[in-house]
Amino acid sequence: MAQVTIYTTPSCVYCKMAKDFFKKNNVSYAEKDVLSDLTARDEMIKKSHQLGVPVIEVDGSVLVGFDQLRLKEMLGMR
Repeated sequence: MAQVTIYTTPSCVYCKMAKDFFKKNNVSYAEKDVLSDLTARDEMIKKSHQLGVPVIEVDGSVLVGFDQLRLKEMLGMR
């Protein structure tokens, strides 16, 4: 199983879409709220070089935004 981390904020619509996608497809993930966790925010910025969310990391590969097709590819889904 892939190791998945999603960097989010509470009001982000695309973050919710990504989390719904994970739940629908039984993908386990760790969520980091960059609004309340400054360490997570700094970590996200180092990985993505920007402030927008969601930032999704799958086994070390970073995806900025919610791109369902790319995410499926990263997760090895058909």
